Amino acid sequence: MINIKWIKGSLVAIAVVGLGAFLTACGNESSTASKPQVLNLSAEAPLPTIDLAKATGYGQTGNVYESFFRLGKNGKSTKGLAKSATESKDGKTWTFKLRNAKWSNGDKITAQDFVYSWRRTLTPSTKSQYAYLFEGIKNADKINEGKLNPDKLGIEATDSKTVVIHLDKPIAYFKILMAYPLFAPQNQKVVEKYGKKYATKSQYMVYSGPFKIKNWNGTGNKWSFVKNNQYWDKKAVKLQKVNFTVVSSPTTGLDLFRQKKLDLTELSSEQVKNYKDDAQFKSYPYSQIFYLKYNFKDPDATNRKALNNRDIRRAFSLAIDRKQLTKKVLGDGSTVPNGFVPSGLASYNGEDFSKGQAVKNTVTHNEKLAANYWKSGLKAIGEKKLKMTITAANDDPSTSAVTQYLKAQFEKVLPGFTLDIQAVPTQTANQYGQKGQFDITISGWGADFNDPISFLQIPMTGTSYNYGKYSNKAYDKLVKRADDQDANNPSKRWQDLLEASRLFSEDQGMTPLYQNETSYLQRSDVKGIVHNTAGTQWSYKYAYIN
Repeated sequence: MINIKWIKGSLVAIAVVGLGAFLTACGNESSTASKPQVLNLSAEAPLPTIDLAKATGYGQTGNVYESFFRLGKNGKSTKGLAKSATESKDGKTWTFKLRNAKWSNGDKITAQDFVYSWRRTLTPSTKSQYAYLFEGIKNADKINEGKLNPDKLGIEATDSKTVVIHLDKPIAYFKILMAYPLFAPQNQKVVEKYGKKYATKSQYMVYSGPFKIKNWNGTGNKWSFVKNNQYWDKKAVKLQKVNFTVVSSPTTGLDLFRQKKLDLTELSSEQVKNYKDDAQFKSYPYSQIFYLKYNFKDPDATNRKALNNRDIRRAFSLAIDRKQLTKKVLGDGSTVPNGFVPSGLASYNGEDFSKGQAVKNTVTHNEKLAANYWKSGLKAIGEKKLKMTITAANDDPSTSAVTQYLKAQFEKVLPGFTLDIQAVPTQTANQYGQKGQFDITISGWGADFNDPISFLQIPMTGTSYNYGKYSNKAYDKLVKRADDQDANNPSKRWQDLLEASRLFSEDQGMTPLYQNETSYLQRSDVKGIVHNTAGTQWSYKYAYIN
């Protein structure tokens, strides 16, 4: 979902609360009437884009765009623009009936808006980094590769209120997937009206969700969400406005919170220690793993040879004391992962996937074994010393501490190794990653939906976020089997994915560091904000000031 953590405490989401919380919000209508329904939040960086076809994450835009469903409590799908959904017996055809809904400009939202949206996103010239999520929808991959015309995509509007989707194969998580903003409609008339101006400013866009964006120009440090009075469920929306301000550091954020200029602020590791007993302190684990990404196509021949050696990658992983990293270096509640898939994301028959994927001597701390692997790896590639650079985002407050820890630990445990640190803005780090201009980088990934495949499809050969170009035929085969012949067999599919994750751990195709914990202060009169452990984090649909 999010390749580099560029917004945390102010992340917003498409998640909604259940009926009980909805009634609570409505029940407080009289008390909220006396207070301005305005929420003031921070962001670590400006919104990079509001074009959902080109987005690299949907942290904030999940509140302004809505698909067939919305992501509900505990990662479950609940009704959005579709009033009903029907799945065929073979799981390959879905039929959605749309409710009477309008765009923020008053245009009717039609079935054709979904057809146009999907085709536009998959058109190769759009360069959507999330196109891989369409995999399994009839002809999606071939269209994105430029081998078929977009009108061959398996989506059709049989009338103005009916969308029919044809799949190449059943998709076990399809209903949850359809809650993701990527699959929301787009208004063709508006896209064509504004042409090159489309989505470059907030006024050159229309919105289908509970809010619309105001005063966003692509570079500014302030913008707002305002209530969308054309939204089909507008009566449930209490907030009139959500103001965002880019805040560069947790220290500044805390100061603004104390001055009552912010209603919510994320805390740094040091701040967590000081405020964990505060009545306004809140925290929860998010299904987001931070990890080392290796460049298997490294432009430096020696480093390329080294990073393609499994013993060297294993040595890196075993040299890391993740308990020390999470407890002492971070100290923000982050936890030690068992593998590439985080805990709390998905379970089957009572078993958390994270526990089932665990493989001995892969992400544990064992300096002696690490040194042995290192010695073996260096011998295999004919080298006695190695020097690499780790690239990380400098606008994440935890990055500096983590990179300094890794440098000290690797250079202590692995003889002859030197690690240089390159700290750059998130946008630059992403650009380096996309261009393959790195040795090792610290990356983060948050689940788009509550299924292990949300993580396990990333390392597959050729996916857009597989910047390091990791490739393993056996791994690809297992993940494809889970999504092909075993898609309608939950038990076999689960075992396929467990086996794939174990293989990935043994191979250390990427090395997990820690699972993120979100800790923040939230003003006590702010009610109804909902977060999820997967997908985009925060929803303001039912939020209100009491």
